[in-house]
Amino acid sequence: MTPAPLIVSAVAVVRDRTVLMVTARGRDVYYLPGGKVDPGETADQAAAREAFEEVSLALEPADLEELFEVRTQAHGEPDGRLVHMRVFRAWTTDAPAPSNEVGAIHWTTSADAGRCPPAGVEVLRRLVELDLID
Repeated sequence: MTPAPLIVSAVAVVRDRTVLMVTARGRDVYYLPGGKVDPGETADQAAAREAFEEVSLALEPADLEELFEVRTQAHGEPDGRLVHMRVFRAWTTDAPAPSNEVGAIHWTTSADAGRCPPAGVEVLRRLVELDLID
């Protein structure tokens, strides 16, 4: 039996041809601010909530632009467990600040793909394809 996919949303804050990524406390893997969609929550609401929880950015769900969905092997999960991640572009001039669960923030480019799990690698590839980052 195939395990149910992890349904997640994430935000891509793009500035100066880089995208905001974070590392969790005690870990070195880069990922977009985001997380699981809660019951009764829309994907854009989840993305905005997670951005606030992880990097203290107050975003309005209606202001987010859905860019694409990544479907790939979920990092740290058994083989065959997929993540379905909807990625939303967010515009803000506010400075992100790491929360208690985030160890650090990073402005990244495709050169940082080696620090990312499979979904992050695919996100960086697609952001380059959209000519948003280097």
